[in-house]
Amino acid sequence: MQDFLQLSGAINDETRVRLLNFIDKNGEVCVCDIESSFLMIQSRVSRHLKILRDSGFLTVERRGKWAYYSINSKIDEFKKLILKEINSLNMDTPILIKAC
Repeated sequence: MQDFLQLSGAINDETRVRLLNFIDKNGEVCVCDIESSFLMIQSRVSRHLKILRDSGFLTVERRGKWAYYSINSKIDEFKKLILKEINSLNMDTPILIKAC
């Protein structure tokens, strides 16, 4: 039950849904590129990414001072269905702006 509540909490925010869509479309993305593309400050981006990571949607790899986020390749079928539904939404997703 706790896992379900954490998962539903992770996707009940428009910004997090847009972040999932953005990362799914662009593959591995540096946090600095996410900040630039979404025009968000680092602390706000990090908060959203942590929630998505804690729910199992994302993985992070640190390289030097930067963190690179990608969709977790080991997500379960339910999360895959959620990502598929998110990708089918007609939403405005920012273009990738390389900042670092």
